[in-house]
Amino acid sequence: MPGIVIIGVQWGDEGKGKVTDLLAERADVVVRFQGGNNAGHTIVRGGETWKLHLMPSGILHPGKLCVIGNGVVIDPKVLTDELDELRRRQVDTSGLRISANAHLIMPYHKLLDDAGEIKLGKLQIGTTRRGIGPCYADKAARLGIRVQDLLDEKILKKKIVAALEPKRLSLREYAKDPQLDLQTMTEEYLTYGHRIEPYVADTSRIVLEALDRDELIVFEGAQGTLLDIDHGTYPFVTSSNPVAGAACIGAGVGPKDIDEVWGITKAYGTRVGAGPFPTELDGPLADELRDRGGEYGTTTGRARRVGWLDLVALRYAVRLNSLTALVVTKLDVLSGQRVLKVCTRYRGEDEAEFDHFPWHQTVLHHVVGEYRELPGWNEDLRDCRSEDDLPEAARSYLQFIADFVRVPVALIGVGPGRDEVIWTRAGAGMHGSAAAVTA
Repeated sequence: MPGIVIIGVQWGDEGKGKVTDLLAERADVVVRFQGGNNAGHTIVRGGETWKLHLMPSGILHPGKLCVIGNGVVIDPKVLTDELDELRRRQVDTSGLRISANAHLIMPYHKLLDDAGEIKLGKLQIGTTRRGIGPCYADKAARLGIRVQDLLDEKILKKKIVAALEPKRLSLREYAKDPQLDLQTMTEEYLTYGHRIEPYVADTSRIVLEALDRDELIVFEGAQGTLLDIDHGTYPFVTSSNPVAGAACIGAGVGPKDIDEVWGITKAYGTRVGAGPFPTELDGPLADELRDRGGEYGTTTGRARRVGWLDLVALRYAVRLNSLTALVVTKLDVLSGQRVLKVCTRYRGEDEAEFDHFPWHQTVLHHVVGEYRELPGWNEDLRDCRSEDDLPEAARSYLQFIADFVRVPVALIGVGPGRDEVIWTRAGAGMHGSAAAVTA
């Protein structure tokens, strides 16, 4: 199994980091292929909690090759701070490799991001204001600064001047901000360059050579399918492509190098920021699920919106990503609910019914979920380690999901710890036993 892609199939925050961390024990290389530090992965292992923002989740495994691919946008301050924190906690970072072609978030990107959201007022998209969107915009406009530019002072300064020129009007109110001083910016980023230079490499070649050796590569995505800039709930989306196909572009490999695509979904739904959310809950039940699930952003600390599981959207994500397996996380959060609801259809303002994800934005913004009710359970699931340990209602809930989207469930999360999982029979049969992965 040379290549397996791990992606979110909701609006992000599904638990991709934990799954990647589990698979990383068996993998030879872990590749982060898109997004920036607007994403965050929380991993609980050995009684410690790790919050990663740019680092591939495999960094916690000594000796693993961990790649930040060309599709990632990097804030070098966040990256170096994260390296310092990992070293402080005695994590070996020698296996890190950073693509020379990855683009850099500059101080003006963050200022533009903040100003843009303020100007939108009530129409705000809900970005993390970390400069991600403006950085990707410069990349598309061919005004981007790349990691390799940090290693050439003359080129770096010329590129900063070129990038700033068309932004002068937009940045007028920040004209005296010391962050925008050319010499200060150049020196700051050259310093970052010296710090990360030992890690900079031709990462596409590294990954391709590993594939030629038939090594296991885990491609790790950020955010989720419904935040994809092409296929998500535009404009309330991220600025990159979190779908499985982007693993090829963001890591520099071909489609035939991908053998498995695992989609991560919570047992319920969450969303951060603005945008449509057909199954959203409010009131005491939403507060209960939010608190039980710890639904607060790893990167921003923002409270997440909470709702029932949306199987219409999940089936859409299955098709977009050609999923071979599902991972259902946080099943334990639903314990104690007498009745569970899953959305199997949408209903529009004019009572029109939709079995598929609407293509028209106006329609999507006004649909509500129609639900199938399933029995809940009271048992605490955190000690369950096999499907047979689960209450019958929990097994039925999972089977209903798998049958509806026609993809088997390979792994179930029943708690925050890395050992609080259940490898299903479907998961054990996918190119090696579950024991081989978790041993």
